[in-house]
Amino acid sequence: MARLAFGGDYNPEQWPESVWQEDVRLMREAGVTMVSVGIFSWALLEPAPGSYDFGWLDRVVDLLHDNGIGVDLGTPTVAPPKWFYDRHPDALPVTEDGTRLAFGSRGAICHSNQAYRDASSRITEQLARRYGTHPAVRMWHVHNEYGVPVSACYCESCAAHFRRWLAAAYESVEDVNHAWGTAFWGQRYGSFAEIDPPRLTPTVGNPAQKLDYRRFADATLRENFVRERDILHRLAPGIPVTTNFMTALSQCDSLDYWAWGREVDLVTNDHYLITDGRRTHVNLAMAADLTRSVAGGAPWLLLEHSTSGVNWQARNPAKAPGQMARNSLGHVARGSEGALFFQWRQSRRGAEKFHSAMLPHAGTDSRVWREVCELGAAVRELAPVAQTRTVADAAVLWDWHAWWAQSLEWRPSEDHDARERADSFYEALYDHHLTVDFAHPEADLSAYPLVVVPALYLATEATARNLRAYVENGGTLVVSYFSGIVDEHDAVHPGACPGAFRDVLGLTVEEFSPLLAGESVRISGPEGAELTADVWSEFVVPRGAETVWTYEDGLTAGRPAVTRHSFGRGTAWYVSTRLSAAGLGPVLAAASADAGIDPRPGLPRDVEVVTRTGATGTFVFAINHTPDEVKVPARGVELLTGERAPAGVAVPGGAVRVVRLDEAP
Repeated sequence: MARLAFGGDYNPEQWPESVWQEDVRLMREAGVTMVSVGIFSWALLEPAPGSYDFGWLDRVVDLLHDNGIGVDLGTPTVAPPKWFYDRHPDALPVTEDGTRLAFGSRGAICHSNQAYRDASSRITEQLARRYGTHPAVRMWHVHNEYGVPVSACYCESCAAHFRRWLAAAYESVEDVNHAWGTAFWGQRYGSFAEIDPPRLTPTVGNPAQKLDYRRFADATLRENFVRERDILHRLAPGIPVTTNFMTALSQCDSLDYWAWGREVDLVTNDHYLITDGRRTHVNLAMAADLTRSVAGGAPWLLLEHSTSGVNWQARNPAKAPGQMARNSLGHVARGSEGALFFQWRQSRRGAEKFHSAMLPHAGTDSRVWREVCELGAAVRELAPVAQTRTVADAAVLWDWHAWWAQSLEWRPSEDHDARERADSFYEALYDHHLTVDFAHPEADLSAYPLVVVPALYLATEATARNLRAYVENGGTLVVSYFSGIVDEHDAVHPGACPGAFRDVLGLTVEEFSPLLAGESVRISGPEGAELTADVWSEFVVPRGAETVWTYEDGLTAGRPAVTRHSFGRGTAWYVSTRLSAAGLGPVLAAASADAGIDPRPGLPRDVEVVTRTGATGTFVFAINHTPDEVKVPARGVELLTGERAPAGVAVPGGAVRVVRLDEAP
């Protein structure tokens, strides 16, 4: 895209055709450049088997093109028509307890079902042949939010597919028995044919089998995306193909987005604020950083977020004045090539009628509409930012497979939440004003002076070698508790914990000592500093590491709580208890000093400063989430106001400023 995109999901089928002309007129007024169309329209496009009606979609696409608005055209395969399910009731998914879900929502699909695969291929082929050369089509949007709300099915079609997947992944059933540890509880299998999905069992089932089933379910959804993508590539060459991810929502963790990121032509993401009392802008920054990382650092696109409140949480507050712009431009700062919303016109009917939209029920005489138009103008002014890349200071390791394994039953404490640790470590880095890349544990980490491992229960031998080499070669590593414990099959690494990271951390853990609900421990550190921790403690034995913080009470009193190990040319820190984001601050400050990173102490809390750079220049985004004006050291031209900032830019409370830095003399 030559400019940043602005727009959202457009569902003209929900409205009389007489409204469409008004829609397009208002889109132009708001500065809309692209809309997503047709995502849920299968029943209209194919009202009966093999009978197609594209007339209404032809008129919509032509109308948008005539008004200079590009189209992100959906394949509607997330919502098969009722006639399809009447013919193929076995395409409805089955839960672990054997319940077959019913038609009447969205995403009710068994992705192993051959009838679904055939039907979705046919409608995709029809769309590709009809619109593959239409000048309005800028991008293909396959399906919608894979894995939401159904990520896995447990029917007989999936059982057969799972056996085929296992046969391809393992050389023999004996390899499966070894990997899954089926000698335990007499679960040994004599052939692949004996293996079923991990359905509901009297007590806890085999954890390695459940882990492999999550991998299988993820791979099955990805197979269906790739099949549709390949049809579009073949019949509509040159048009990028994507599907909308949901990278950082903890409710949507069923996909391995590292693998998915390699399959799309452009990484796109949907992000919605989770209003649970925490600082929502921190999670937003995390989502944007993670999405950019899934894209390999390349520009990506925010395909959905909300203008104001959503409709699916227990409580759905409106966004404050100016928050829509801060949210949108926060994503742009961290690599998005624009900002799109769900949806253009707020629905009158259906489950999402109370979800905010660009054009709300209140119409154009409303705060939301005025802010939408202001944001459209701002996005237009940021055109020079397109195709530049965000600059990161540190990396956080992130692995969906490790999370899947961690989330299985019968762990030492149900209060240890891997996602909570990732959130807290990210928040601590955010409060140090550090921009973060996320990285796969086996990725090249040499570009980062600081790497943080907030929760990596599952760590392969390749991961262990990677982190060892990273520290030996001069990197600074920070590892949190209950990391490096098991291999890719959920088998505990041989010897004392943390097996995969023992050497690099210079310690062993004799025993985990989780705390009871409501319990806490004090730890003391340099110059008499004291912190309070909860959930977890450990009996740590240094094997070369030095003790930096010590447990003051509890079963582990007098033992090391936080350690530092000089290893090769680098250092490795270990945090054996749960500290809040604020509590992690001094630990990460010390690790940052080891890494030679300046944590930018002069910036106030909740002021983001993020840099994008490329052929068109270097751009500093200053996003002020506080009510007070702040001064940010950035010299150049401010793009949103056109003013020069010769000695730093003043950012009003709640505002965003983007400075194109002067070239160095």
